[in-house]
Amino acid sequence: MSLSFAGAAVSALLCLTTLFSIVAAEDPYRFFEWNVTYGDIYPLGVRQKGILINGQFPGPDIHSVTNDNLIINVFNSLDEPFLISWNGIQQRRNSFEDGVYGTTCPIPPGRNFTYILQVKDQIGSFYYFPSLAFHKAAGGFGGIRILSRPRIPVPFPDPAGDYTVLIGDWYKSNHTSLKAHLDAGRKLPFPDGILINGRGPGGFSLNFEQGKTYRLRISNVGLQHSLNFRIQNHNLKLVEVEGTHTLQTTYSSLDVHVGQSYSVLVTADQPGQDYYIVASSRFTTPILTTTGTLHYTNSAGRVSGPPPGGPTIQVDWSLNQARSIRTNLTASGPRPNPQGSYHYGLINTTKTYVLENSAGQVNGKQRYGVNSVSFVPADTPLKLADYFKIGGVFRVGSISDRPTGGGLYLDTSVLGADYRAFVEFVFQNNEDIIQSWHLDGYSFFVVGLDGGQWTPDSRKEYNLRDAVSRSTIQVYPKSWTAIYVALDNVGMWNLRTEFWARQYLGQQLYLRVYTPSTSIRDEYPIPKNARLCGRAAGRRTRPLKI
Repeated sequence: MSLSFAGAAVSALLCLTTLFSIVAAEDPYRFFEWNVTYGDIYPLGVRQKGILINGQFPGPDIHSVTNDNLIINVFNSLDEPFLISWNGIQQRRNSFEDGVYGTTCPIPPGRNFTYILQVKDQIGSFYYFPSLAFHKAAGGFGGIRILSRPRIPVPFPDPAGDYTVLIGDWYKSNHTSLKAHLDAGRKLPFPDGILINGRGPGGFSLNFEQGKTYRLRISNVGLQHSLNFRIQNHNLKLVEVEGTHTLQTTYSSLDVHVGQSYSVLVTADQPGQDYYIVASSRFTTPILTTTGTLHYTNSAGRVSGPPPGGPTIQVDWSLNQARSIRTNLTASGPRPNPQGSYHYGLINTTKTYVLENSAGQVNGKQRYGVNSVSFVPADTPLKLADYFKIGGVFRVGSISDRPTGGGLYLDTSVLGADYRAFVEFVFQNNEDIIQSWHLDGYSFFVVGLDGGQWTPDSRKEYNLRDAVSRSTIQVYPKSWTAIYVALDNVGMWNLRTEFWARQYLGQQLYLRVYTPSTSIRDEYPIPKNARLCGRAAGRRTRPLKI
């Protein structure tokens, strides 16, 4: 460990006594020290400049239990500012820690920042990733698992093993070249391949013992493409989606759209040999495919022949699978009460937001947007500007809550919403490519998916009983997806496409969930170790007052 890194770690520990006051003292703490560096990686056979965490690509897994406090000291050894965000972690009452530029000041080169997260009332499979510039194209991502507390029943026996499987499309070009391509106003080219846990074709393997059952936590951490995941001659029993225990439906393969996470159980019930693990692109021409190996410990032979085929461009196949993913109403979630005890379908919505994605040119450069607004970052994180009441940084209502039909224009788009409202979002996709949307700070109910234009009559098709609750959802080409959200988490929350080039070029916004209350029961104050930048520089964080 370098002296600067060690010094940063000591400083972080010295300030923890004041920082801990904002989290529940009775819940356990887990400490992580991460050094973020560049390093040579060769996932597709050519040397690239990757982003490593403690020398690892992908980064280390985070293992935790419901309500744990995670103290993650991140030292930035890159030559540019850096942030990590936590896909699916809800940051209850604490959007300051969300790790996107709208909420958190970047960590300067050679400096550190200690994230203080609590995985409050959550279970399940998630991941973290670098949120600035185009760092996600270089690595810096890893898995997050949140286990149930010991006394909370889980609706399946403990597996013999529990593995993180990170899949995603990948480019041979360095992230700096891809970013320059986008900055020049051009679209990204087609990716060069697919990785499984940072490895190219034939590089990934799992070892299974015959007769035992294993849990795979599969996340699509790629930049754009939906992927189909399958294992030769083996079924995938779905048990959990982004924190919700599901009906245990068995699939031969599973579509994992970009940004999504799934848990499946796989039983080693085949003859003792090796089998293909396959991830292939969906809705693309050509089809990208990569393979790994499932190795039985008593294997009598290696994989042979072609890998098993899967769905390619069929939308109906994927739509039907998506509709079949339902909540297990009788299973416990993070608390002992059944997941079905919250009757979301009986609650009247107070507002409907209709969000339409689009692509176009602004000032001769490629841009993407929502309701005609292409997002541009402000000079100050929006959450800090809101907290310190700094005017001129953003305007609530700078984006319409319905499509306008106009051409794209640039603005810092912020939607306003009231704390404790129960609202409906409709994602309307009139383009001919699939979309994938993520909302930070929340889990939402996916009540409807269908083709064509959404209208109020579309509500007749909604699933108001056992819709799955998750944080990332796909919208098929020329189609719509509707979600219900209970806005019970005050803060400034990023709502974005998970197609990373489109996100970088403006297809995102922030949802400001507001209450006039200053009680810590509603929102924590700014962390005492928060970095202050832009127009917030020079101001002071305040101690917690109860």
